Amino acid sequence: MTLFALLLTLLIDQAWRPAAGVPRTLVLQGWGDWVRRQLDAGHSAHGWLVWGLAVGVPALVAWLVHLLLWQLHGLLAFAWNVAVLVLTLGFAHFSHPFTEIRLALESGDEARARSLYAQWRGVPAVDWPREELLRRVIVHATLDAHRHVLGVAVAFIVSSALGLGPAGAVLYRLAERLAQRWGGEEAALADPVSPAVAAAARLGWHLTDALPARATVLAFAVVGHFEDVLERWRAYAAPWRESSDTLVLAAAEGALHLRLLPREPAEAALVAGNAPQLQHLAALVGLVWRSVVLGLLLLGLALLARLF
Repeated sequence: MTLFALLLTLLIDQAWRPAAGVPRTLVLQGWGDWVRRQLDAGHSAHGWLVWGLAVGVPALVAWLVHLLLWQLHGLLAFAWNVAVLVLTLGFAHFSHPFTEIRLALESGDEARARSLYAQWRGVPAVDWPREELLRRVIVHATLDAHRHVLGVAVAFIVSSALGLGPAGAVLYRLAERLAQRWGGEEAALADPVSPAVAAAARLGWHLTDALPARATVLAFAVVGHFEDVLERWRAYAAPWRESSDTLVLAAAEGALHLRLLPREPAEAALVAGNAPQLQHLAALVGLVWRSVVLGLLLLGLALLARLF
């Protein structure tokens, strides 16, 4: 069921293009904000209480609905898994702005590409050099591909293997969204958030993302330059309590033989890899799709092993 749910979700994702800028998990995000407004008293214990309820209750509901539908009919549980995955997994979050930027750069319109990037990231447009613009686009597309496709898929596979249905996908998506909204890039735009809740949201996301991030790194190693990825994995390995973003980007560096992480000029000259070029945008898309196919093949082999 896990394999076919992922396959069907990816097909739906390619066919369905929702309105840009409208999060599919808007209702769940609203639930989290309501919990925070009701319970955020600024104490450290309240931070974990708020985060736990905000991400735990929707995940629990997803699991209980899965159990109920499974008792009625397996196809109903399958449909529920697909519905949850459609809301939590997909290229649509970043593929449209990424494609638009790529087309603008291919046509030589760098001013439009910078404007599109600024809209995508919600930052003021800056007159970056072409190489820096390409680096930033690849960096953010890599992180989005991990957070919205590969990471969600790994979380769903793990929770399904544990009999929890799509609870893992819900937990992963909400942890990522609330980390951004309460303790990350969007924190200044939202209602005031106490330091306790912001810290809990960041740490909760780091712990939730630790296993999926390492699975993404391993996939990049298998489908990319294996030795380069492992070398960067050893160099940028970090505790699970810390952010995995640098590790994922370092793995993408090795897989694509690029230089993506910001470094001092003297250090950058010693790091193997090429400066970002236009063709690397297509190479990144290929890397992500090969990683997805690898995961589906492994699931297929696991299914065959159970059947025979």
